[in-house]
Amino acid sequence: MNRRGLILSVLALGVAGFGGATWYATRPGPAAEAKTVAPELADAMIRSYSPILGPADAPVTIVEFFDPACEACRAFHPIVKDIMAQHGDAVRVVVRYTAFHGEASEEAIRVLEAARMQGVYEPVLEAVLRDQPRWASHGAPEPGLILQIAATAGLDAEAARTQMLAPDVVAILNQDRADVETVGVRQTPTFFVNGKSLDPFGEAELRRLVAAEVAAVQS
Repeated sequence: MNRRGLILSVLALGVAGFGGATWYATRPGPAAEAKTVAPELADAMIRSYSPILGPADAPVTIVEFFDPACEACRAFHPIVKDIMAQHGDAVRVVVRYTAFHGEASEEAIRVLEAARMQGVYEPVLEAVLRDQPRWASHGAPEPGLILQIAATAGLDAEAARTQMLAPDVVAILNQDRADVETVGVRQTPTFFVNGKSLDPFGEAELRRLVAAEVAAVQS
């Protein structure tokens, strides 16, 4: 294959990957039914250390099992942000890490936790997802690339190199890995809304379930 053909093939694969993730987020499907999670799984759903987006005391909680290297998670991110904006202080998102893509996922999670220590979690999360196609090779990421990307969003990369190796970060990775197994998460993103899951789910199903939970707590 000549150079021009190789470039066109790579571009086609990239477009196909993004299109697949977008379709996953918006795909039509059979009507989904919300199922309440078993009480014995409650502790594994949310941990005291879990990152929270939105008001900490919001009455409706979306738990997202999330892999920063996952294309579908990237596609769902603006949808989740729009749902939060639509419902204001009524909705929060609790992030649970799911390192399904190996070394790339784990390094990104460590960077996010360093960002949380530095008070720049959300802008770094936005940057990491924005530039996901650059670093998420689903293998070994280019050394230092994720840190470079995070630094553009305000992360002190030099301090982060130490913070990424902190025992607390290792403990978070280990506990989230155990909770993924306990809850039975097999794909990302996986969402639970006030302890209710949807299977199958897409954007429309997630929006409906969140709206129903908001209406219930406000009635």
